Amino acid sequence: MTSATASICTIGDEILIGQITDTNSSAIARELGKAGIRVREMVSVGDEKDEIAGTLDRELRRSDIVIVTGGLGPTRDDVTKQVIYELSGSREYVINGEQLEIIRRILSSRGLDLLEINRLQASVPANCDIIPNRLGTAPITVTRFPETSCGHKAVLYSLPGVPYEALGAMPDVIADIRDSFRLSDIVHRTVMTYGIAESALSEKIEAWENALPGNVRLAYLPDPLKGVALRLSVYEDGDSAAAPGSGKGAEEIIDSRTASLREILGDAIYSDCGETLPEVIGKLLLASGKTVSTAESCTGGLMASLLTSVPGASAWFLGSVVSYAVSVKEKVLGVPEKIVDKYGVVSPECVAAMAEGVRRLTGSDYSVATSGIAGPGGGTESTPVGLVWVGVSSASGTETMRFNFRNDRLRNIERFAASALDALRRFIMNRD
Repeated sequence: MTSATASICTIGDEILIGQITDTNSSAIARELGKAGIRVREMVSVGDEKDEIAGTLDRELRRSDIVIVTGGLGPTRDDVTKQVIYELSGSREYVINGEQLEIIRRILSSRGLDLLEINRLQASVPANCDIIPNRLGTAPITVTRFPETSCGHKAVLYSLPGVPYEALGAMPDVIADIRDSFRLSDIVHRTVMTYGIAESALSEKIEAWENALPGNVRLAYLPDPLKGVALRLSVYEDGDSAAAPGSGKGAEEIIDSRTASLREILGDAIYSDCGETLPEVIGKLLLASGKTVSTAESCTGGLMASLLTSVPGASAWFLGSVVSYAVSVKEKVLGVPEKIVDKYGVVSPECVAAMAEGVRRLTGSDYSVATSGIAGPGGGTESTPVGLVWVGVSSASGTETMRFNFRNDRLRNIERFAASALDALRRFIMNRD
């Protein structure tokens, strides 16, 4: 079975000039992917009627499903409804009673009267089906095109541009798509790795990647806080070189490929279900009933922020000391003055003392500490910009590691924090 294809189009000059960020496209694409629909294109268009019309016409000929967001308000620059009116061949607008009642209820809850400009938002092209927007005032229009119009059956969904409303409409949109198209299954698996650069990772798994079946796709997704994610996608559309007629389901195929990937990468893989480093660390600590604390200099509290972003972190995270100044390292964490004088604050001796100090201070089972040069200034020949020392500690001992990065200040800080958390993960798994 061939997967249905989709295009996503966002409307608005504010997107093209960078005034707002288009988050709708990525959110909609995720929902479509879960439903087994391939997104083949994303495009943004300004508030120009002819350009919108030309873009939608082109995308309807390319894809089975076109989802457009934006341009559904009552103001003059909201022209999407006008374009859909003409594309649908409608000869009149009609008031959708259900949406009008929703508008009336929303305005009443705000203590506002229903004005004619509000009533116009319930006015829709007569040839369109309507999905009521329960979260806002602009309804979702559904325009169905026969094969004679686009060369294949196609459906155009017009959603509000407000992200909350657009994403809130997606369950109803997906339900309508399922009624209109036979969808194949798409199974995604995200394998998270850390400690291997994207180029080195590609080289390391080249033979494995080349052996993937024809219906299995691989994407590399690097992120400074997460490492390199490997997203495996299995499309059940009959073009598989993987075992036609073998009866293997998508989950079985993806399980097998993930297992063979683990044999190659070992503990560089920290999750095979898209979890973050803090989430994995939290699970490890919960399973053992142990706790962690952080001592941060160059990371400025980022490690603590990442760890506490995990729901339920209070069960295993005790606290943090952001010891940016030397005096705080010495007076709060108990780093001996002689260590600072002899080795400096960016040194294995200092981060070891920081890690041991915060563990002693908080009573945690584990601790992790960072000290480095984020830049752009402050580097020397022996301690260049991008250098960070990480210390991890438990009652059984303390280890230190050195990492070097060559990024701007903010990216260095992110990589410092992520590398320290990965070091903590490996320490928990392998040391105790």
